[in-house]
Amino acid sequence: MSKLRVAINGYGRIGRSILRAYYESALGGYDQVDLSDKIEIVAINELASPEGIAHLTQFDSSHGRFMHKVSVDNQTLCIKDDKIQLLHQPDPALLPWRQLKIDIVLECSGVFSSRDDAKKHLDAGALKVLFSHPADPDVDKTVIFGINDHLVGADDLIVSNGSCTTNCVVPVIEALDRHFCVRSGTITTIHSSMNDQPVIDAYHPDLRRTRAASQSIIPVDTKLAQGIERILPTLKGKMEAISVRVPTINVTAMDLSVTLERRVDIKDINQMLKQEAQSRLSAILDYTEMPLVSCDFNHDPHSSIVDGTQTRVSDGHLVKLLLWCDNEWGFANRMLDTCLVMGKTINH
Repeated sequence: MSKLRVAINGYGRIGRSILRAYYESALGGYDQVDLSDKIEIVAINELASPEGIAHLTQFDSSHGRFMHKVSVDNQTLCIKDDKIQLLHQPDPALLPWRQLKIDIVLECSGVFSSRDDAKKHLDAGALKVLFSHPADPDVDKTVIFGINDHLVGADDLIVSNGSCTTNCVVPVIEALDRHFCVRSGTITTIHSSMNDQPVIDAYHPDLRRTRAASQSIIPVDTKLAQGIERILPTLKGKMEAISVRVPTINVTAMDLSVTLERRVDIKDINQMLKQEAQSRLSAILDYTEMPLVSCDFNHDPHSSIVDGTQTRVSDGHLVKLLLWCDNEWGFANRMLDTCLVMGKTINH
């Protein structure tokens, strides 16, 4: 099988994390395989300067220095022996995907979310598009790797990888529902700051987001409940979610409360989740009882880590869980996983 020819459109937090995760896969940690045998990153489309792209690839405030030397030769990003073409085109319809023989575009700009937006990449010559964020309902599929990626077929040209929070909470909810039957639930996402928040107070259509990111815990809108329903339709109308942003730069916690049909205790819940993390969901779920804090999960490639020390059960049916995820690194690894799944459906 020939290598998948991949382009990254939008080289922000997720785009850069994807590139780093691609190269770090050669280290083989957490059962990873060397993706350089399966994927070739051919091009990056980003409006920033080549010098800025190279600098933020080499140095990262959350994930440290890059493992390889990075340089720029005209409009080429040079890493090891790889030469990645740099493009600076704001209109996806004008990108040279046909000439570059791009199989899959990883759409990481955060600007586009509709089928029509993705179709511009297809019309430009790409074979498939994978959104790095929740997309509109008219895309071919929303995929949570490890849960429903087996449903991806050749006709799924435009796919969303969901969100970091959907990837974090869905595997746990699915396992709880499978073992104990979920009656209803609520979720509070405790999310690190993002680049749509100002350093100091500044105007924004969302008045809460006018406030300095480092000074407050800031409630924000979330469509997490709708995202869960897309993947687990039997839970439609049974889940609700809220979200707050907190003054940390990376790693997110999720406070999940569910009411179960079956009567359980803490041991039942933790034992089940620990077993799932060691078997069926081992590629995406981890379990810990160590006394850890958020920064300890920085650069963790799992979609979700259950903190078993925080599990609580009330009256045998109401269960509260604390889940962690690196909202950048874990999600970037899932983008690569889903990209490989989509690639297997391409007939060259």
